[in-house]
Amino acid sequence: MTNNHLSDIRFDSLELDDTLHEGIRGAGFEFCTPIQASTLPIALANKDVAGQAQTGTGKTAAFLIAAFQRILTTNIDTTKNGQKQPRIFILAPTRELAVQIAKDAEVLSKFTGLTVALAFGGTDYEKQRRHIANGIDMLVGTPGRIIDYFKQGVFKLDQIEVVILDEADRMFDLGFIKDIRYLLRRLPTPEKRLNMLYSATLSQRVLELAYEHMNEPELIHDQREKITADRVRQAIFFPSNEEKLPLLVGLIREMGEGRIMIFVNTKREAERIESYLQANEINASAISGDVPQKKRMRLLQQFQQGELAVLIGTDVASRGLHIPDVQCVINYDLPNDKEDYVHRIGRTARAGASGDAISFGCETYVMSLPDIESYIGHKIPVAHHDPALLPQLIRPARKQRSHSGRPRQGSGGRSSRPPGRRSRR
Repeated sequence: MTNNHLSDIRFDSLELDDTLHEGIRGAGFEFCTPIQASTLPIALANKDVAGQAQTGTGKTAAFLIAAFQRILTTNIDTTKNGQKQPRIFILAPTRELAVQIAKDAEVLSKFTGLTVALAFGGTDYEKQRRHIANGIDMLVGTPGRIIDYFKQGVFKLDQIEVVILDEADRMFDLGFIKDIRYLLRRLPTPEKRLNMLYSATLSQRVLELAYEHMNEPELIHDQREKITADRVRQAIFFPSNEEKLPLLVGLIREMGEGRIMIFVNTKREAERIESYLQANEINASAISGDVPQKKRMRLLQQFQQGELAVLIGTDVASRGLHIPDVQCVINYDLPNDKEDYVHRIGRTARAGASGDAISFGCETYVMSLPDIESYIGHKIPVAHHDPALLPQLIRPARKQRSHSGRPRQGSGGRSSRPPGRRSRR
């Protein structure tokens, strides 16, 4: 790993509270990344920032450091009726991203005495509620659960000094924009707070949100999006639909040890690939929005610790995951959105490292390729495979209906037909 992804600005050169400096040193941070070097001076001067940045660029630390410095400097007592109200408010599109932000916040604020709370759906309803009700300084969460608690009066929003919207473009994609506007309209007016918005792209709809709810934000375009693509070794195969699964299995076997992320366009396809990989003795699991939260967190932990070799997911399910040392990203399905291609391959080659990104230009999704190559500014190198050398796959066991109507397990066996082709009856 190299340090060429860092700027020459040192954190200890910034005018920050001593306890915050101590937390930054504890996190192992010495030099700012480009997005930190660009946005921190602006936010530390109490000016609003709308930044374009991918995950893995250091944007989380940038907005957390600015937020903590703001409230450590003002040091206002927000206690109402014996309960301390939050002063920092962070909205994220996914549970995983909210959890990661909170973890980073705990590290950076370790010596400040500030308290951080999470609010996200799927688990720990009463536990989260009690924690917030006990009084906190920072609230991080997803829109639905936060609105639920707010309407119950668990906390108030009238003492917020810093508001942060992370991955604003994905908020739109997931249909959260009405919820976001509901919450933002209940905050103090924009000029009375520090506002920070980060998005993979500063599209027109994101800019409209920024100008509506921020105080003349300064726009920062992080050029790391192209830098990330340049550090990734990219290749594209052109298999038929029936060759995709055998090619995938063959590539994974060739790679051997290492974390591999596979992206598909639908939850159903993620589950199908999971079943085939497991049947062919590849340690793989799919992550989707309807997987219980505890299981999702367990799968992510196993993947991060190397206990799970392959993680399969859609763009929605995988957005906001901070996973180090991903060896390879495989676009089993080319994404429909050209911007998602850059986001996907950014799962590897993080923090100055390099990585591999392999794509399948299959019959179904190859029409996305021209837009993707136009967006990244170059042709993706073509890789070739010999169909005669693709492995024969074991078909996964599947549930069948017996004459009694009860489900029974079908037996798996080596298939003489390529996966995905059904026999005619």
